[in-house]
Amino acid sequence: PTHPPPPHHPPHTMAAIARTVSLTARTSVVQGKKVRNVARTAAPQAARGVLQVRAASKAVWFPGNPGAAHLDGTLPGDYGFDPLSLGSDAEMLKWFQQAELMHCRWAMVGAAGILLPEVATIFGAGDLPVWFEAGEQLNGTQFTDGVTLFWIQMLLMNWVEVRRFMDMKNPGSQNQDPIFPQFAVTGTEVGYPGGRWFNPFSMAATDEKMVEYKTKEVKNGRLAMVAMVGFATQAFVTGQGPVANLMQHMADPAHNTFFTQSFTN
Repeated sequence: PTHPPPPHHPPHTMAAIARTVSLTARTSVVQGKKVRNVARTAAPQAARGVLQVRAASKAVWFPGNPGAAHLDGTLPGDYGFDPLSLGSDAEMLKWFQQAELMHCRWAMVGAAGILLPEVATIFGAGDLPVWFEAGEQLNGTQFTDGVTLFWIQMLLMNWVEVRRFMDMKNPGSQNQDPIFPQFAVTGTEVGYPGGRWFNPFSMAATDEKMVEYKTKEVKNGRLAMVAMVGFATQAFVTGQGPVANLMQHMADPAHNTFFTQSFTN
């Protein structure tokens, strides 16, 4: 049997086919590179999107800053502020949390003890010494003297602080007072004893309220610590209490300021 001869393509047809095949190959390569480039670009963008969503869901102290990695926002008043990474160790973070909480509470009590007697004296409701002279005026009086007051504070604070340290090591272990059993507390979280002695009005009856009040306490405590630094600075510069300084400033805001007092006195 005879076979038909193979088809004959003119030279110009073969050249066109070769150009088409080459163009198709180059297009496929370029498209492949584009797909890979798009994949490479999309992955980091997606990751950045996840990070942005996570950052947006966590309140931070500085907008756009994700905050310290070891602070996840679960602690009261946690806004990711730890530029020196002091709390990167989990055990030290627990200690720092309790230290801040105690300083907050003492600062709030101290601020009230500074402001209220001075307000009472200024408005004629009493005759009490300004806060930085109170200890000197009471020393050697019928009330007490400095040495007696020092040792009373040492004994009482030692009793309280040792028990608080033991509770940090074993939460809830100090709820029952060994001397006065009627003074029991109900809290099991370190730093929040609860019970009728430390929460007589049941202000944190629910978990949501407890979280809210914890945050408010830390915020007010931090403000009080800053205020204590201001009170001490004012007393050193002006020799007066904060209420007297405030009233002088309100009487003449342009001339009675910290700067005029510090640079002219």
